[in-house]
Amino acid sequence: MATNILKVSNLKVAYGGIQAVKGINLEVNEGELVTLIGANGAGKTTTLKAITGTLPQCKVEGEMHYLGEHTKGLTSFNLVKQKLAMVPEGRGVFTRMSIQENLLMGAYTRDDKAGIAADIDKWFGVFPRLKERAAQMAGTLSGGEQQMLAMARALMSHPKLLLLDEPSMGLSPIMVEKIFEVIRTVSAQGITILLVEQNAKLALEAAHRAYVMDSGLVTMSGNAKDMLDDPKVKAAYLGE
Repeated sequence: MATNILKVSNLKVAYGGIQAVKGINLEVNEGELVTLIGANGAGKTTTLKAITGTLPQCKVEGEMHYLGEHTKGLTSFNLVKQKLAMVPEGRGVFTRMSIQENLLMGAYTRDDKAGIAADIDKWFGVFPRLKERAAQMAGTLSGGEQQMLAMARALMSHPKLLLLDEPSMGLSPIMVEKIFEVIRTVSAQGITILLVEQNAKLALEAAHRAYVMDSGLVTMSGNAKDMLDDPKVKAAYLGE
């Protein structure tokens, strides 16, 4: 039986009088790539921020368990130490640091220098564009290169769960394909991923399981490949 990495039960999030998330349930098991798709404003990013404890002041209800432990009261820093990493929407690289320095920041919870150096080499192998520019300031990279850097930085923490928030947003079609190639590569290495993505077709093609979110509710869940053929999903999210 698969080991449960993340379990979200009856999650509700309210900003003032606005209920952004209205009682959702989802889970991610070890080794899975699970995607959460839906239109803008569906509550996807709010859900990820609730999981990571990075929401602004708002009312959060429900239960979240990570690696079998209740996350209530844990700060985002505690969760990073427990190997939960997130690549936020907009990438959030350290623009005035080099690529190499950004990767070292991703490993700040570690003290195994030889292992850190080996991991930098490993991810440079996956992201050769970054290796070519290792000394370049991150702020001078293209959007796609910054997305690669943000992913590599998160992977430096050896995550047991990697959260990706809209990794293809604002990128050219060629770069979107490259980013999804990398997501599939990372998943194939056994790293557990929860992916929030507006490009529903690519997300469903890459994922094992999927949840569809609409107006703060999960309206559908199941096998990702099956959803590619679902008439409702095709009409709403695949433009068919």
